[in-house]
Amino acid sequence: MTYLADTNILLRLKQTSHPLHLSALQCVKTLKKRSEKLYIVPQNLIEFWVVATRPVKVNGLGLSFEQATLEIEDIKHIFSLYQDTPAIYPQWERLIRKYQVMGKKSHDARLVAAMITHNIDNILTFNTDDFLRYSEIIPVDPRTIH
Repeated sequence: MTYLADTNILLRLKQTSHPLHLSALQCVKTLKKRSEKLYIVPQNLIEFWVVATRPVKVNGLGLSFEQATLEIEDIKHIFSLYQDTPAIYPQWERLIRKYQVMGKKSHDARLVAAMITHNIDNILTFNTDDFLRYSEIIPVDPRTIH
């Protein structure tokens, strides 16, 4: 099976004091042990960067530029990075029209567009409800992987 990691998985992996850290870590370890394919796309890294470098007082990780850069490199060693391609935008546009996506949900639609373009079936996320509308993919909560 193929999986795209939602950005919340990347954040939980790096936030060792977060209640969902162990769930994210165990899930990734289990899937890697099964030789499942785990992917990220540039959008994941951009979203991670935004939160990682935002101050803690405004719900960020408060990492320095150097720390965030190291974390990004570490993430790219854990997950395979699929690059953006010209096919993603038309796929995104098709999805927002089909599902009448508006506002912040447009970011999720872009992840789904990348998944479809790269033939990734499942998205690992703690926010499965955000992806249930998309019949093209399967949202998987990491807490269900054993």
